[in-house]
Amino acid sequence: MENGRWSLRVICFAFFFIITSSSAEFLIQQVTEYNSSYNPNANLGVTRELRTVRPSSKIVTIGNFSVVMERFEPYESSVFEASGYKWRLILYVTGNKDDGGNNHVSLYVRIEDTESLPTGWEVDVDLKLFVFNARRRKYLTVTDEAVKRYNQGNREWGFGQLIPLSTFRNPNQGFIVQNTVSFGAEIFIIRPVGQQERVSFVSNPPDNVFTWRILRFSSLEDKIYYSSEFLVGDRFWRLGFNPKGEGEGRPHAIPIFLYAQGFRPNAVETSTWGAVNLRLRHQLGSNPKRASSAAWYPIQPGHREGVSNIILRKDLQDGYLVKDSIVFEAEMVRVSVTNIVPV
Repeated sequence: MENGRWSLRVICFAFFFIITSSSAEFLIQQVTEYNSSYNPNANLGVTRELRTVRPSSKIVTIGNFSVVMERFEPYESSVFEASGYKWRLILYVTGNKDDGGNNHVSLYVRIEDTESLPTGWEVDVDLKLFVFNARRRKYLTVTDEAVKRYNQGNREWGFGQLIPLSTFRNPNQGFIVQNTVSFGAEIFIIRPVGQQERVSFVSNPPDNVFTWRILRFSSLEDKIYYSSEFLVGDRFWRLGFNPKGEGEGRPHAIPIFLYAQGFRPNAVETSTWGAVNLRLRHQLGSNPKRASSAAWYPIQPGHREGVSNIILRKDLQDGYLVKDSIVFEAEMVRVSVTNIVPV
């Protein structure tokens, strides 16, 4: 009798194991199938992902969906306007067989009222299509990287394989809830720009050397002194220095900096490349002290580049300080110029 009970237990356990294993296999299969619909590689170039934000162009909701869920005819939505044009959603709930839609839901967007458009019209669209997942309260977003060019020969674009029917109809997935489904579209018109911003670099531009003579050097205070502004390229510049020194050079060295200022009238105001040779002139010979810098100067005036030690103060007497004056020079060897030009 005891052996009989054990046999019964073994049989029940085996039956439970088979049922449980089958259920697990079914669930794994369903999850795998469901996840495959979100795999970017499921269709070449097509991506599928969930998002919470509603579509911006159109939503169509169908109640009592079971009435039409086996129909092969397309459902055409009402006309809606998006980005200045008129459109319709075209839905095949059992798939568009002529577009590889077997065993899938197919969804398209068709442009309408094209009679009013000029001859040879073309409309480039970044198109996203949607299926609402009511269980997750999110939208399955289907798109690809291709720009859809609508014209007289191609008035309808979309996806023949929007979502597999096995996923869409699976009650565990949440696309059909309370016998209701929702689809949507988002249409963004791509209007290619007619102009572009072109940055060019000008070497040795006109009037690129500026000379600044500082008088009464010995009486200068501990502050920054600035030269007058000079125009090179599209921008005004000026030199500046503190006779008592700055940074690591203070108080034993003389600094010199180039400052970017405002722009000439009607210039395109962008960051400006400035490459400069800075010199402290040797007034009794031809052996100037030299420094150089190159940098992007931001639009906001006042940014500076330079050195905190172009010469030690003790070396000024070696022909650089003459009659209590020194002479700085700035040679703008390269600047950027920006223009707005046709593409």
